[in-house]
Amino acid sequence: MTNRRKSALRNSYRSEFLRSPAWFARRDRWFRKQERLGGPLSCAACGRLARKQQLELHHLDYAGVSFVDGAWRAVERHDDLVPLHRYCHDLLHRLIDRDVVLARYRSRRDASAFALERLRIKLTASEESS
Repeated sequence: MTNRRKSALRNSYRSEFLRSPAWFARRDRWFRKQERLGGPLSCAACGRLARKQQLELHHLDYAGVSFVDGAWRAVERHDDLVPLHRYCHDLLHRLIDRDVVLARYRSRRDASAFALERLRIKLTASEESS
């Protein structure tokens, strides 16, 4: 299975889906459910506490994202979305995109889990050395 999405689909995902009412509504539902589950919000990569406005949600799976009858739908499972600071989210994508094995030969979920673990180790090590 490949992580590389066709350019047109990736562009419409970024330029349309991530700006769609469906995505904003799904994002709000994710944060409401997370609040009900209790505990403070934190970045899955660096572990620092954060407010909703400081976090982005990374997709472990796109199965819940679709474009049907001219409208985007966002029905991702709660655990298919992972909260990350924008900077950490960027780093995660860089790790996945630059590693041929992660980018091409692993499922998105596996690639994200592996890259997230590497990122946690790097961020923890840099914090401990400062």
